[in-house]
Amino acid sequence: MGKPTGFIEFVREVPLDRNALRRIRDWNEFHEHLEDDRLRQQAARCMDCGIPFCHNGSLISGMASGCPINNLIPEWNDLVYRDRWREALDRLHRTNNFPEFTGRVCPAPCEGSCVLGINAPPVTIKEIERTIVDKGWDEGWIKPEPPKKRTGKKVAVVGSGPAGLSAAAQLNRAGHWVTVFERADRPGGLLMYGIPNMKLDKEKVVRRRLRQMEREGVAFRTNCEVGRDVTSAQLMEEFDAIVLCTGATKPRDLPIEGRALHGIHFAMEFLHANTKALLDKSAPPISAQDKDVVIIGGGDTGTDCVGTSMRHGCRSLVQVEILPRPPETRAVDNPWPEWPKVYKMDYGQEEAAAKFGADPRVYLTTAKKFIGDGSGHVSGVHLVQIRWEKNDKGAFVPVELPGTDRVVPAQLVLLAMGFLGPDQPLLESLSLERDPRSNIKAEHGRYTTNIPKVFAAGDCRRGQSLVVWAFNEGRGAARECDRFLMGSTQLP
Repeated sequence: MGKPTGFIEFVREVPLDRNALRRIRDWNEFHEHLEDDRLRQQAARCMDCGIPFCHNGSLISGMASGCPINNLIPEWNDLVYRDRWREALDRLHRTNNFPEFTGRVCPAPCEGSCVLGINAPPVTIKEIERTIVDKGWDEGWIKPEPPKKRTGKKVAVVGSGPAGLSAAAQLNRAGHWVTVFERADRPGGLLMYGIPNMKLDKEKVVRRRLRQMEREGVAFRTNCEVGRDVTSAQLMEEFDAIVLCTGATKPRDLPIEGRALHGIHFAMEFLHANTKALLDKSAPPISAQDKDVVIIGGGDTGTDCVGTSMRHGCRSLVQVEILPRPPETRAVDNPWPEWPKVYKMDYGQEEAAAKFGADPRVYLTTAKKFIGDGSGHVSGVHLVQIRWEKNDKGAFVPVELPGTDRVVPAQLVLLAMGFLGPDQPLLESLSLERDPRSNIKAEHGRYTTNIPKVFAAGDCRRGQSLVVWAFNEGRGAARECDRFLMGSTQLP
């Protein structure tokens, strides 16, 4: 512990983001950095607890508590305080293949379970993590490290999102020849096309790490959909093992009156098309420019739709949330170390508030129907307020409040209500067993499916979840795959 009184002497400090009204004029990352000296003070706030909950990832009340990949947080906090950045980077990489990703897009359940957070603002763990790895790149400490010896075994990883990349990186580290199959035109999956550029820069951050993986020997086959461009039978014949990391890409729909109108899109359709247009330097095929936008659903995906719409130059924006507005501080039934379900404005809502004067979210509200303009295009959304009541089976259900109906204008509606599981054709072609939620049936910790030599990890196995859980599962599946191939494993 670098400074025993650090948590008493120093208050929590995070860097200011770029000005909201300025940053919506470009697609650059909105993050700023703290200077090294100020960040070392923040690291000094870490108490090196006897029982540090921050790096013990678990699920409490269905929410992540602590770091799912077990980052050695107190150790690298201490090293940062002592100005030993290179060693801090080594500690960070022991558990995390891609800290520049988690340091930008992870919601930081580690901070929610920080012991200091019981009665004071928690340590700025996420900012410290991001600065460590960015300094590693800036100083040239991060370089390709191909394995010294190859096993001769060949592994196919299907899907190049967070789980697929972490599995591929670990399997390559073990000396196997790894080929990653990606149906999009660029590798990266959710990191490339699901998270917008202002949150995670594609060239400076994502492509930089992908290039390192390529130089270490990982092969990426893009524009290649397994089941269409290459059959599952071909994979089974050509490779010694297969790791499925296809994600949970089937979006939740809203089948209400008017759903067939033009101008209603799933959130990922909108976000993917926008990022592709940005990278290809072309106009986005789905634009919010000069339109009234309604986003149905919250979470990170909803926020990303808000931020993207703001950069397009939307005329107005409403974000519909069916749940109540969270409290300002932890509720009695949401104690530490549970994830704090408290009210906050993320970057997208901050930008909308800066331009339009208020948080764009309306709570305890649902859409009843979509209204057309007479020519087949959406022109408005019929909303109604609700309250949650128990039905005769004891389950909470939404009940409409009479007299609260209203229509808001909308020429663009984005559905950001989550995902229902993985696409099924590939799973069917492999005759994989599925759980009741249509996910691939594979035990957590083993990741083995009912088909020999086929493993599954990430959202296609556990359902929609955090990026950091995908990293956890990708690493775990790589470890079990290596054990299957070699009889034992040295992978962490």
